[in-house]
Amino acid sequence: MDRLLEMQTFCTVVEAGSFVAASENLGMSKAAVSRYVSELETRLGVRLLQRTTRRLSLTGEGEVFYVRCRELLAGVEEAEAEITSRNDVARGTLRVNAPVSFGISHLAPLWGEFHARYPDVELSIDLSDRLVVIVEEGFDLAIRIATLQSSTLVSRRITSTRLMACASPDYIATHGSPAKPADLFSHRVIGYSNFTTGNDWPFEGPDGAISVRVRPWMYANNGETCCGAAVAGQGIVLQPGFLVHKDLEAGRLVELMPEYRSTELGVYAVYPTRKFVTPKVRALVDYLVSAFPDAL
Repeated sequence: MDRLLEMQTFCTVVEAGSFVAASENLGMSKAAVSRYVSELETRLGVRLLQRTTRRLSLTGEGEVFYVRCRELLAGVEEAEAEITSRNDVARGTLRVNAPVSFGISHLAPLWGEFHARYPDVELSIDLSDRLVVIVEEGFDLAIRIATLQSSTLVSRRITSTRLMACASPDYIATHGSPAKPADLFSHRVIGYSNFTTGNDWPFEGPDGAISVRVRPWMYANNGETCCGAAVAGQGIVLQPGFLVHKDLEAGRLVELMPEYRSTELGVYAVYPTRKFVTPKVRALVDYLVSAFPDAL
């Protein structure tokens, strides 16, 4: 039996979360998928997956083997990329991960034009606000909105966006407007649970950098949820400009303390460090860079 196919099947089951979903992704029957994994376990002499009626989970041996399989499959892809990059034709499935709100509002309108330019590329878009492990989870590229730390990944800046403290006119009329960041401590705040700084909100003002601890009355792991609550007068949010700009223009939100600027975030295309970047990845990165202005 083809060992690479066994590994690919095993990894797909892990990433899809079930044999049924894996069979759909691989275009083979559930019975075939189950047989590949069972025969792989028999050949190795260990159980890789714990199977229950509700879910699949990796055993300790399965976790180790999954990481190694991903590395080996990535090596195969790299070898293929070295060859295919020579003809410079973008083709094949391109798996992209992106934050939910940005993916819906700013990326979704672009996919049609990208496909028109590169009809041999099949897009597989995954939207999630968690930080995915690109290679281990089988992605070709991820969009990240952050101040990037040092990484083994390659990144290219697409655009930028600034975090802005905002509230609705109704909230301001009822609770007043903070004059300086320290005043936020006594205000109703809507927290974004994926902030790397937690409840510490950073600002740069006339007296330099300052970080203020806030006390959110609610948290959400999605920026649009935070903004929706703010528009409804439920509190103050700190969210990127690409999310709040329409509400600011329509008067549903008001920027607070404009003399205190919060963090400038880069919007990056991030992909594994490889000597040979596939034409499909290069094509998408170049397209996204050309499609966005310098700042949102």
